[in-house]
Parts: sequence; structure tokens; C-alpha cells
Amino acid sequence: MDSAEIATSERLLTNLYAAFNERDIPALLAAMTPDVSWPNGWEGGLVHGRDEVSAYWRRQWDQIEPTVTPTAIAAEADGRIVVTVHQVVRDKTGATIADHTVTHVYRFDDGLVAEMEIRAQ
Repeated sequence: MDSAEIATSERLLTNLYAAFNERDIPALLAAMTPDVSWPNGWEGGLVHGRDEVSAYWRRQWDQIEPTVTPTAIAAEADGRIVVTVHQVVRDKTGATIADHTVTHVYRFDDGLVAEMEIRAQ
């Protein structure tokens, strides 16, 4: 992955995290491949495809209020992009449930997110 591709991926991911925090599902899904593979970090397992990702986020946001802020972005040798994220999760009353750092790893296909994984710290 060359520096221009890394910069493009970094801009895309920065915009995606902003869209997530704004609960802008259409913007998020538009940046994903139709068959995207996404971790269900809240309930466990994986979801596949834009419809399942959308349904997962809607269920999640009905119960909790997560906010994710990227703090570092780097490319791996295989072309995947690694994002270190500060994640704060609150319940619907505003009480903090979790406040920690997580690592998200993205694989792209034709400029769209094809897969995301949550890597153990």
C-alpha cells in the first residue's frame, strides 16, 4: 500500500468514525462492500452484509451509547489498516459502562471496507 492509498484510507476511516458517532447509518453503509464482514463486539460473533450491520447497530444504539475516537492509524504489511481507538460506552442514563482503548483492523476492497476485526489488546 503506497502513501496515497494509506492517506485515502485514513480519511475514509476518520469520516466513518465521525459518522458512527453521529449515528449516520447511510454514510457508514455507503463506505462498505455489500458483503462486508463486521464483528459484533456487543453481542458476540460476526455480522455479514450491510443489512445485518445496520440491524446490529440499531439494536446496539437502542441499549447503549458508544463513542469511538481514533487516536492512531497505521498500515500493516499486508495492506490492512490498524486503528487505535478510544472507546467510551455509556448506558441510556449517561453512566459510563466502559472507557478503554481498542484496536480495529480494516481490510479494503476497491476503496470500500470489506472487513473489520477487533484485535485483543
